[in-house]
Amino acid sequence: MSIKRINAGARMSSAVVHGDTVYLAGLTADDAKADVKGQTQQILAKVDKFLAEAGTDKSKVLSANIWLTDISTWSQMNEVWDAWVSPGNAPARATVEAKLAAPGLSVEIMIQAAK
Repeated sequence: MSIKRINAGARMSSAVVHGDTVYLAGLTADDAKADVKGQTQQILAKVDKFLAEAGTDKSKVLSANIWLTDISTWSQMNEVWDAWVSPGNAPARATVEAKLAAPGLSVEIMIQAAK
């Protein structure tokens, strides 16, 4: 089975396609000054972009891991998530509180999807 790497760098790829499965890296917002809703919107736009490059879309998302620096912002993130998720195709999902790699980042999302 072939492996396709999207936006591959020395440390990581933004997405990897193996067979009929697409794995996205943990994605964060480019504008860390945005609030949780704004960061979530930025991330989900990246998810849409990388899924499209991999030949799939959000209706085929299988699972999502979401990290928040402050779990009390869960409902704010969910407002954006609920508006984005494909109706009738909600993935398996986990959301936890964690420190993120760079200051100002409030949200990180990692997705796996079917092709």
